[in-house]
Amino acid sequence: MIKNGEVVSPFEMEDQGNGYTVDEALSSVGFGTFQVLSLVFAGIGWCSDAMEVTLLSFIGPALESEWSLSPTEESLLSTAVFGGMLVGSYFLGFIADAYGRRTGIRGVAIITFAAGLVSAFSPDYKSLVILRFFVGFGAAGGHVYAAWFLEFIPSSNRGAWMLVVMCSWIFGELLEASLAWIIMPRWGWRWLLALSSIPSFTVLLLSTFTPETPRYLCTKGRTDEAIRVLEKIALVNGKELPSGSLVSDHQKVQPEEVNFPSEETYLISSSASKTSSFGKCFGSLSELLSPDLLGTTLLAWIMFFAYTFAYYGIQLMVSALSSGRSDCHSSSILPNNVQNDSLYINVFITCLAEIPGLLLAMVLVERFGRKLCMEILTMLTVIVILPLLAHQNGTVTTALLVSGRMFLSAAFNTLCVYTEEVYPTSVRASGYGLATAVGRIGGMICPLVAVGLVRGCHQTLAVIFFGIVILISGIAVLFFPFETKGRGLTDVVSNKE
Repeated sequence: MIKNGEVVSPFEMEDQGNGYTVDEALSSVGFGTFQVLSLVFAGIGWCSDAMEVTLLSFIGPALESEWSLSPTEESLLSTAVFGGMLVGSYFLGFIADAYGRRTGIRGVAIITFAAGLVSAFSPDYKSLVILRFFVGFGAAGGHVYAAWFLEFIPSSNRGAWMLVVMCSWIFGELLEASLAWIIMPRWGWRWLLALSSIPSFTVLLLSTFTPETPRYLCTKGRTDEAIRVLEKIALVNGKELPSGSLVSDHQKVQPEEVNFPSEETYLISSSASKTSSFGKCFGSLSELLSPDLLGTTLLAWIMFFAYTFAYYGIQLMVSALSSGRSDCHSSSILPNNVQNDSLYINVFITCLAEIPGLLLAMVLVERFGRKLCMEILTMLTVIVILPLLAHQNGTVTTALLVSGRMFLSAAFNTLCVYTEEVYPTSVRASGYGLATAVGRIGGMICPLVAVGLVRGCHQTLAVIFFGIVILISGIAVLFFPFETKGRGLTDVVSNKE
């Protein structure tokens, strides 16, 4: 539109004094029925991804027997999945940032469901490895569900609700263990792969009815669509939107600039249509590495790498003890009469142990903020594994390791919440996805570095090694730029305070 000889965005034609932002609109309609339905949808998505990753723990022995796989070939199957996740983490995040959260979700669901179902009919080992790579590629998109859900939640108690949706990963692990326990002895691994793809298919069906987030629509200049979504949320929740017109966060903060065109608006809404997908991908990466975000990005990479490395290291120690694969003389926590079911029981024990940690994080994240919550949980992890510097009996050792995993998992999930909040809408999903990809590298390296320490009698050295990594992450937390508790989400880099 033209005003006083200047090109003016639709936002700037409204009375700024009576305007409201997306955050103010969401706070007005509150957390109601719409958000509960969104929580269920995002939860199913996270659950489906968790199931596809967890089933690797159960099909390996069956494949080894049926196809006479070597230990290296069996390990390569897991490597293929994590390799797919490494590639998919950033790419799927970029799709969600460039083409919409809804488009990203549909892409995740299509790839995960199709590859997961077809892999159940794999005629040989090579085809299974290739298909599970694509399953990993799709399963890497769990953070897209989180970004979509995040942008519908009011700022009050946003951290706690984000942790609730992340609990779905644990439920996915428990569900997969239950399915494997029932299906594997009776019908074999192919049925397990086929049935595990059902949640992804459910997400694909439901995605037809899911709206795009109003915040993303605003960044693309699609204001009318954003208003319609907000009106739908208000209707479902039985509330009313604030009076006035929807305005951008930038204009709400700086009303004196209403007579001038918004540089950010043109950057977001018009450049996207003029840039190739290849250019957009590198543009997103360059924005993450720009002076405004470089410090945050590097810290996120350090944190994700350290948390993932230490998390899988602790889990490797738990698995070695509980399954009796350690060369040390620690006794297993499992009775002799259930050793045949030890794999399933181990998954149940370690997954259930994470729930109290998440409940603690839900309290801390809103009372003390994201940064202090991460710091407390990280230090608790170090404290509970310190007694393992000296030899303990098998039960005490395993209890301490499971407690360490519980606190570290809670800290990790809090980091996920913070990362989603600290990045602006324009690079939220891709920034989180890239940090996750760096974390995957830590998960892939961990077994190579730590397997000798864990399987041998080097418990003290292993504890020292993992303790140092965890301490580094605790130090890194202190350097994050600001606390996100109670803050509205930002849309572009220049909106950051």
